Amino acid sequence: MPATVLVGTQWGDEGKGKFTDLVAKEMQLVVRYQGGHNAGHTLVVNGETFALQLVPSGILHDHITPVIGNGVVVDPTVLLAELDMLEAKGIDTSRLKVSGNAHLIFPYHQEIDRLTERRLGNAKLGTTKRGIGPAYADKAARVGIRVQDLLDPKIFRAKLDVVLKEKNQLLAKVFNRLPLDGDEIAAHYLDECRPRLEPHIADTVSLVHESLERGEHVLFESAQATFLDLDHGTYPFVTSSNPVAGGVCVGAGVGPRYIDRVIGVAKAYVTRVGTGPFPTELAISGDAVGGKDRELADDEEIRLGDHFVDVGHEYGTNSGRRRRPGWFDAVMLRQAVRLNSLSELAVTKLDVLDALDTVKVCVAYDIGGTRHTHLPYHQSDLHAAKPIYEELPGWNTDLTEITEKHQLPPTAEAYLAFLEEQVGVPVRLVGTGPGREQFVHRGD
Repeated sequence: MPATVLVGTQWGDEGKGKFTDLVAKEMQLVVRYQGGHNAGHTLVVNGETFALQLVPSGILHDHITPVIGNGVVVDPTVLLAELDMLEAKGIDTSRLKVSGNAHLIFPYHQEIDRLTERRLGNAKLGTTKRGIGPAYADKAARVGIRVQDLLDPKIFRAKLDVVLKEKNQLLAKVFNRLPLDGDEIAAHYLDECRPRLEPHIADTVSLVHESLERGEHVLFESAQATFLDLDHGTYPFVTSSNPVAGGVCVGAGVGPRYIDRVIGVAKAYVTRVGTGPFPTELAISGDAVGGKDRELADDEEIRLGDHFVDVGHEYGTNSGRRRRPGWFDAVMLRQAVRLNSLSELAVTKLDVLDALDTVKVCVAYDIGGTRHTHLPYHQSDLHAAKPIYEELPGWNTDLTEITEKHQLPPTAEAYLAFLEEQVGVPVRLVGTGPGREQFVHRGD
């Protein structure tokens, strides 16, 4: 079946947008199947940067129908602003389709998200405070309001009134906040957002299946990544949906037999935003939420950590938060291969390692004196894990002009071959810079 999934294999920020854009050239549909505007895809096309949050990366190709699937939570204000940004840059957005079954994010979701994080204090999760988690919680509690409800103002207002009774009680009695005005919310969503969104609302499940039945190629793109998955990530420091490849089945409405290719995207090192365990983390000189204590690191470690952040421009696309850096973790990747049934890897930002004399890869964890080659299931073990490294020679060569496999320095090729050996799947694509054409195809 001509369906491909492209999924992040670490904690997000792997550069999925670049390879989604590259793979999309062969596709007729590109479908986002989960997450909200808490994730960002950054693409550089002809020197122009596109920072996308909700719109699938395929929007930049005229032949593609970009689809926001039912598993996504949608803030209509953010979506419309993103469409305006694209239109201003000459991109036709009329092709975008949005599932009528996708759930809407409301101001009360964002307010509750912000207040909950503040109330948690030092135990906060490090959310983006954009209402994603509370919107998914309402979906599970069956009090969510869906995109299709915008098409019937009477139903929309009835559902809004019911949910606001509960939310305003919560805001007033738990958080000591003023209630939200249902009339204002309804006016914005129905009078301002609905007329512009209505032409995009569609039965996306039928749209996807009809495309597959015609033998067209469909790409499913994730937001966030494997270890931010609600079930399989480093809980509770995770997102509120299922980015793993299996999430396609629920978030886009297709069965697993339609999928024959699963591309995992991995950065040549690892970064993480916010709090949570991170075995290969390097300390940095600046502040990063949940970052490694600088007092536990020597000057060389801090220099390397700063290198990854500065050279890799490791700041959140949406939040601007400084990311926590670390060496490549093959233990994590082995688990990602299992969880996603990966057929291949795309490695991004290899060029960030260009100036290093040696590079390290974590091949196992030491947990209480025992060597572990696969991710431990218990959170206490993961927090206690100490990385066991293999050190490889660097290449001290600028890779940013390299576009052919034979041009790669032998030590860079050896590094990629070592990653393949460690995780058990081939590295097909390699990013050598931020631009659309800065990549190497390593063969089938």
